[in-house]
Amino acid sequence: MSKTYPRPLVVQENLSDAERLKKQSNYLRGTIAQDLDDGLTGGFRGDNIFLIRFHGMYQQDDRDIRTERAAQKLEPRHAMMLRCRLPGGVITPTQWLAIDTFSHEHTFYNSIRLTNRQTIQLHGILKKHVKASHCMLNAVGLDALATANDVNRNVLCTSNPLVSELHAQVYEWAKKLSEHLLPQTRAYSEIWLDQSKLETADSEPILGETYLPRKFKTTLAIPPYNDVDVHANDLNFIAIAKQGKLIGFNVLVGGGLSIEHGKKNTYARTASEFGFLPVNKILDVATAVVTTQRDWGNRTDRSNAKTKYTLEHVGIEIFKKEVEKRAGLKFKSILPYNFTTRSDRLGWVKSINNEWHLTLFIENGRLSNYPSSSLKHGISEIAKIHKGHFRLTANQNLIIANVPEEQKINIEHIANKYGLLKKITKQRENSMACVSFPTCPLAMAEAERFLPLFLTKVEEIMHKYSMDQEYIVLRVTGCPNGCGRAMLAELGLIGKGPGRYNLHIGGNRIGTRIARMYIENIKENEILKNIDQLVARWADERNIDENFGDFVIRVGIIRAVVDPARDFWN
Repeated sequence: MSKTYPRPLVVQENLSDAERLKKQSNYLRGTIAQDLDDGLTGGFRGDNIFLIRFHGMYQQDDRDIRTERAAQKLEPRHAMMLRCRLPGGVITPTQWLAIDTFSHEHTFYNSIRLTNRQTIQLHGILKKHVKASHCMLNAVGLDALATANDVNRNVLCTSNPLVSELHAQVYEWAKKLSEHLLPQTRAYSEIWLDQSKLETADSEPILGETYLPRKFKTTLAIPPYNDVDVHANDLNFIAIAKQGKLIGFNVLVGGGLSIEHGKKNTYARTASEFGFLPVNKILDVATAVVTTQRDWGNRTDRSNAKTKYTLEHVGIEIFKKEVEKRAGLKFKSILPYNFTTRSDRLGWVKSINNEWHLTLFIENGRLSNYPSSSLKHGISEIAKIHKGHFRLTANQNLIIANVPEEQKINIEHIANKYGLLKKITKQRENSMACVSFPTCPLAMAEAERFLPLFLTKVEEIMHKYSMDQEYIVLRVTGCPNGCGRAMLAELGLIGKGPGRYNLHIGGNRIGTRIARMYIENIKENEILKNIDQLVARWADERNIDENFGDFVIRVGIIRAVVDPARDFWN
């Protein structure tokens, strides 16, 4: 039975239209089913455009041809992007092959996009094929429920193959958290899987009738790896182990990277440390954090609705005490932990259980087939013979996991045949971008299509100053919503308009410091000119083993962001 909690000084007047929409949706049903039968348009209508996000989809169109179609008096070429729910990024070869086949037969782009939230996106699904996409996932034990909108989204988990036993323990908690925080509405199964409507009323004991004020993101990290970027997320559990056994988690709350250009009451924020908890309290604390944010989060202004703003509004200690009250515990002091890297270990590694794991670099997570390369086909060929599973990493890469010694040579042969083991620079390995154009409706500037050639120019600069063996954590995001996690990069580009970006520097290599805006609204040639000047100084003036982000702060090129709520924009 749902508990009712008092709210502190949080006034919820003049609710945003999204709150009206959710309340009237009949637990996320809306009129989605009726829209599916509407052949007059290729898209969904009205409120349903927002509601389908709860079902794991975004309505998009091909922005490369939007103007051309408008000139022809045609509506945009509407298509859906489907995002799978894959807690911890673990997927079987059978599941992979089903998704691969669907992407080939029923999408415009015949591609699979691995995301930095350890899941798969399929772009370019016509409305008439949407139901089939959900049935395909269901047939192999997957779904797309709650991978978008005002719910707890796909749960991340460190993908370190070297600590296979600890990873297995933490991964199980990622799955449990994902299931525990899922919407309980039967709308998904009724609409997409044709399951019968029941007489009993729907109920959402954790999320509530109007769900959360804004999207909510959860991660589990295994130090010393911070591949999941804990400071980009609302709720984080940092695994603490003793002699290889999981004993509990440090809890961090209130991270988030999205901003709005020029809106100074929005800012990127690192998560706050709440304390340590034993393993058996993780679901209680997750419920307490989510319900506190549900009850206290801002429902009048969506740009200030995330957990990071709630913490600043009511105060960190007040929020923490409320979580303790709801969870029925007192946090213990944070136990020591240390992050040293966010990178994936590319190539073969052998785990303590004598199984092999092959991490493949997938540039920007995009798997397609072209005359010059058939990466997507190569992965499907591996899936046909692989007996273990795949792990999607938070760096948009792919691990062929649990490979026995005798199968290693066959998998390596296929990987070589399809160009999956090409040598890349450290710089390229530690760079990534969000999707952006042509499919993202929020994109202001190119990202995924921009980054590969841009990196070639950055690599030339690194070579010019004999820094080939070094790298800068570099990320590009096409708008300020933060999907590319550029605010936690040592050097981040935030899309401002066509061909223009805000240049941020001063994050650190391990992802525990926000990057500050250095120059606003500049084009690629100006960005490269500034990078050239900065790398020249870094090469000449740095201390031994000093990373780029630390260097630019130490020598005074830019000030560190210490208290984002107060000094992010200064």
